[in-house]
Amino acid sequence: MDKPASNSVQPKKLLLSKWTELNHVGKEKHFLVCKLHLPDEADGKLEWVDIEAVYSKLARRIAWRDLKDASKWTRGWA
Repeated sequence: MDKPASNSVQPKKLLLSKWTELNHVGKEKHFLVCKLHLPDEADGKLEWVDIEAVYSKLARRIAWRDLKDASKWTRGWA
């Protein structure tokens, strides 16, 4: 069984990175990572990011690991 395709994503390099949603609705397909949500604990790991739509400027929160799914997201603006 084939392993699903995965984007190479490093949490430390996510801020201000550009992404294209492949299963977009309407004109909301290009996004910019505008905020990283780090836990308060010293050893806490990144779980959430806010992405902002370039077209409408609306932001939404997603799990940063969702960006690794190449069937939903591609790095850059395609």
